[in-house]
Amino acid sequence: FIYLFNSNITPGKNGVPVAENFRLEQSTIADTVQAGQVRVKTLYLSVDPYMRCRMNEDTGSDYLQPWRLSEVADGGGIGVVEESKHHSLGKGDFVTSFTWPWQTEAILDGDLLQKLVPQLVNGRLSYFLGAAGITGLTALLGIREKGHVAAGANQTMVVSGAAGACGSLAGQIGRLEGCSRVVGIAGTDEKCSVLVQEMGFDAAINYKKGDVAKQLRELCPGGVDVYFDNVGGDISDTVISQMNQNSHIILCGQISQYNKDVPYPPPLPPDTEKIRKERNITRERFLVLNYMDKQEASVLQLCQWIQEGKLKVR
Repeated sequence: FIYLFNSNITPGKNGVPVAENFRLEQSTIADTVQAGQVRVKTLYLSVDPYMRCRMNEDTGSDYLQPWRLSEVADGGGIGVVEESKHHSLGKGDFVTSFTWPWQTEAILDGDLLQKLVPQLVNGRLSYFLGAAGITGLTALLGIREKGHVAAGANQTMVVSGAAGACGSLAGQIGRLEGCSRVVGIAGTDEKCSVLVQEMGFDAAINYKKGDVAKQLRELCPGGVDVYFDNVGGDISDTVISQMNQNSHIILCGQISQYNKDVPYPPPLPPDTEKIRKERNITRERFLVLNYMDKQEASVLQLCQWIQEGKLKVR
């Protein structure tokens, strides 16, 4: 079975994706595995916010290729090798790729696959697409490269989209890296409860209830030093208004803007931009793929935290 980006219905640059933008088909794959190839069975696929950008002819990013009409969708995936003609991969090996096709079985170039070690994540293979994959790397490297977190500096971190795959890790990693206070922003009481009770956040705000600015002032009395921004829009404007002099925004995502025809990163409203400049708040585009030289060591750090129970994963 293969899942394709539909041939005649697209969401456009302004629009919300719907099921009709895709279709499922049954197809056949080659009978023969060629030299250097492997036949794999798909186990896990990652569905991520950036994929909305791939539904546009112009993705807005030179590193993102658009999904082509009537072609198989792809993204982060994990599978098991069923047949191999690749020198370093054998039957039963678990492998991953950032460009895994959305199909139940496939024949792939073995050189483009990374072999996985399940023991590193206590056998939870899907973690290699999340906490020990690009998602976890984004949280860890974002904080280390753009957050300027220093142990003992009494810093307060705010995370928007805090109950998401990346945000829930970012808050925990902020604490592990040295933040003294971590506050999350999410969209339901249940999510807020999970952040505080399970993930170790000091507090969480349900942005759909009450006055977010007022709650932020109460929960961050010393202001905000580091903002891990996953959402953009009004929430980010509110957080930025309470950020301290020489503070830092980790520009991870702007998911509230992905269904709109705006540049990335979206420009801030004039009043918010004025605050950012006056307070010398950094807001630099962050792309985890620019730090792949630190990937191996960072993945091992994430795996260690998972094994030690310091990084909670849902």
